[in-house]
Amino acid sequence: MKPDLFEAPDYYNLDDLLTEEHKLIRDAARAWVKRDVSPIIEEAAQEAKFPKSIIPGLAEIGAFGPYIPEEYGGAGLDQISYGLIMQEIERGDSGVRSTASVQSSLVMYPIYKYGTEEQRKKYLPKLASGEFMGSFGLTEPDHGSNPSGMVTNFKDKGDHYLLNGAKLWISNSPFCDVAVVWAKNEEGRIHGLIVERGMEGFSTPETHNKWSLRASATGELIFQDVKVPKENLLPNKSGLGAPLGCLDSARYGIAWGAIGAAMDCYDTALRYAKERIQFGKPIAAFQLQQKKLAEMITEITKAQLLAFRLGQLKNEDRATSAQISMAKRNNVDMAIKIAREARQMLGGMGITGEYSIMRHMMNLESVITYEGTHDIHLLITGLDITGENAFK
Repeated sequence: MKPDLFEAPDYYNLDDLLTEEHKLIRDAARAWVKRDVSPIIEEAAQEAKFPKSIIPGLAEIGAFGPYIPEEYGGAGLDQISYGLIMQEIERGDSGVRSTASVQSSLVMYPIYKYGTEEQRKKYLPKLASGEFMGSFGLTEPDHGSNPSGMVTNFKDKGDHYLLNGAKLWISNSPFCDVAVVWAKNEEGRIHGLIVERGMEGFSTPETHNKWSLRASATGELIFQDVKVPKENLLPNKSGLGAPLGCLDSARYGIAWGAIGAAMDCYDTALRYAKERIQFGKPIAAFQLQQKKLAEMITEITKAQLLAFRLGQLKNEDRATSAQISMAKRNNVDMAIKIAREARQMLGGMGITGEYSIMRHMMNLESVITYEGTHDIHLLITGLDITGENAFK
């Protein structure tokens, strides 16, 4: 593995908009990625194994529930801090950022927002420290973009609920200690349930043979007559809006995270272009290569401005789901295009594990699909600006 020489681009001096606390938090995450992620991530991706050794480090930099109040083990940070942490982690690897995003936005967030005080005290501190790892069960084998069609269900059995069904494409599932699972009750209303490892009938088989997010653990959640205690129901919100609220938080993190992947590809391509000599001069001196690099930094800068403004709106509790969708779609699309252009600039070297670009490119093929596909986010914007629902 080459030494991590990453230098973050900041073409519009966006650092001037950040507080000193923001910069300290980001720089701590950046230093941790350079020290603990970069040296091991290529091997982890090649071996298709999630490096569990980094879990304490993720907790230490505040990657698990950074915006959760300190009384529940979180760092009590603002939404821009959360975004910056996700940016730095995904600069290292999208799969590692997925692990942190799921823990924060899809497990800790619903327990904090929709759970009881007893649930918050029981689960959140252990999730914040990494003692517990969580997963989020919404997508099913036959229901992805249409989560309302889910068939996973639970029945009231007097002193407990009986849960049956299956969830697919679940990050962290193979090693999760708890899962926040969305299922329909006997009236067809969607509710969240906290399912714990060890409950009889609950299994989490791993998904293998992935060409993307290879350093992240993905699997299923299977429920066969699982007895869930009634106190494990999240009582404060039900209906499809409950899991979609979690997805808003996750999509926001992705909008920042994708910038990190794009930054890494750009920085790698820029450095390579200055060092690679062809026809007697560095390839950075050729017009077509300058065009690629100039377009990359322009798109990164636009994405940074989009994410920063969205962070301000999130801090003010004014960000809409449609605004979050726009940022997620735009920034991931930007990152995957930059990864592809950067790969071309490196020629044959671009496909090797000597450089991070091909790994980022493969990872982003998942990121552009999960938490709402590229096309679905386009239709969310279309619905918002026209008032016409193209989903039905």
